[in-house]
This record gives sequence, C-alpha cells and structure tokens, in this order.
Amino acid sequence: MADRFITPFGAHSTAEEVLAGVDLTGRRAIVTGGASGLGYETARVLAAAGADVTVAGRRLDAVRRAAEEIAESTSNQAVHAASLDLADLGSVRAFVAGWMGPLHVLVNNAGVMATPEQRTADGHELQFAINHLGHFALSVGLHDALAVAHGARVVVLSSVGHVNGPVRFDDPDFTAEPYDPWLAYAQSKTANILFAVEAAKRWARDEIAVNALNPGRIWGTGLGRHVDTPPLTFDPSGSTGVSEKSIAQGAATTVLLAGSPLVEGVTGTYFEDCQQAEPFIEGVRRGVKDYALDEEAARRLWDMSVDITRAGADITSAL
Repeated sequence: MADRFITPFGAHSTAEEVLAGVDLTGRRAIVTGGASGLGYETARVLAAAGADVTVAGRRLDAVRRAAEEIAESTSNQAVHAASLDLADLGSVRAFVAGWMGPLHVLVNNAGVMATPEQRTADGHELQFAINHLGHFALSVGLHDALAVAHGARVVVLSSVGHVNGPVRFDDPDFTAEPYDPWLAYAQSKTANILFAVEAAKRWARDEIAVNALNPGRIWGTGLGRHVDTPPLTFDPSGSTGVSEKSIAQGAATTVLLAGSPLVEGVTGTYFEDCQQAEPFIEGVRRGVKDYALDEEAARRLWDMSVDITRAGADITSAL
C-alpha cells in the first residue's frame, strides 16, 4: 500500500496515551452509544482532553448516569446526555433537529452484533438499520453542523468482521434468503467502511474528514451479549490478529481519529491498532477487504441509503 499512514501508537496503546497532552477545549463532540463500553471510554477521554461532549443513546436514564459520571471524573461540566434511537429514523431526525451550532467530532460508535433476526418498524434488518442506516441518517443530517466547524471529523466504528461479507445490495434485509446473524453483521460493518469512503469524497470541500476503524476484539462491552462463543477460536498471542484488548486499548484508535493532531487531513481510510490498515490477507484476521474500499460500491450504497432514509428536506443539503 503506497503512502500507508502510520503513527507512534499501536495495539497496546490506550486512549489516554493517544490523547496525552492534546487540548480539545472549544471542540464539540457527539459519541453515540456512549453510556457504556467503548463509547463511554471514548466520551470520557475526549472530555478529559477538554471537549464539550454529548453522550447519545437509546436509554436516557443510562445516558444521563454516564454523562454525570464522566463530568465528575474529568472535572468537565460540559458533558451532556441526549436521547437517540438509531433503529428509529424519527428519533434520529429529532436529534438532528435539536442540535444547534457547530459540531467538530461525530463518533458513530453504537452498534449491535449477531442479533437474532429482528426488523425495525420500517421493515429493515436490525443490524443494518442500527449499525449503518441510523448512523448514515445522523451523519448526513448533521452535515451542515460539521461543515461550519471547518475541520470536523467523523469517526465510524467498523470491525474485522467486515471480512466475512460485502453489502448484499440485492437483499440487504434478508427477505429473499434465510437470515444469518454473522453475514448480517459483516454487511453492516462493510457498510460502515464504504460510508467513510464515499463521505470523505463528497465532503472534502467542506473540510470534513471521515474515517472508519476496527477497534479490535473487546469482549465484555455488551456488544457480544447475543454471542455464546466467538465465531473464531480466540488467539491470545495475536498472531492471527484477534487478540483481546482492554476497553482502554479498544478506544485508542477511535480517539486517535477523533482528536489527535497526528491524523490531521487523513480521510477516507480504515484504521486498526492506531495505524492505517493494510490489505486483507487470507488466514489473518486483520486488514481491509478490497470490496470495503470499492468506490463504485461506496457510491451505490450511498444512493441506496438515501432512498431508504430520506424523509424530507432535512437531509438533502448534504447529498
């Protein structure tokens, strides 16, 4: 890979180490799914660096509790709670309508994995709806707020699970074929990367950087609550790229892309272990698949997502 972007940090770096000495005072950030796990750690470290952070999530009681804890632990009172249900496009539109002023950092962190077959009220497969469509509508809806920030960043949490399958353009909701929870998850995580590829291109003139990442395997965050055992044999040595990380380590790549000056100007890429990922190699659970960076697939997904999520003029300015 020509000109692959690397940093001094790696798989064992923590989020606090990545942002050590970085001052984010004056920057406003949103972290979806910020009430627990990686989202909580991301919000906490951004707040500790001085950012004004909005913790957004479906369960407002949990979100409020998380915001209060983060404000107290960081001595930063600019930590807020907001209701956001990514499976409900009405909730997404309400959140967007309620946002005022510039937005410097949007972290699309919330997600579900390998859920039993479920559909939203609009009939869409749940993992695709939450992991991709809800975040797509949120990001596009907040485009103008990101644009006026002049140098905003959108960070999208994907997964190494994307290597298990591309976007199923002909049957994204598994209506023609039997539902497979892992293929559905893979599709949604590939969609996350393709969104970054297309948004980076469309929003470059607005100085909005958009990047996706694989946080690594972090069990115990709640993401794996529908999984009895991992789909692959766990390798503590890390030789296959599936070694387990702590939550502090798992949030490192997110905060790197969200707030570090080291990645200023980097956009449209997929990171893991605080580095731009290399191409995927069969048998090694790391790297990025070609289909996740395919520009034609990215454009096609964008158009399909617009068709699904459009509900009026509220998102059209960024299309």
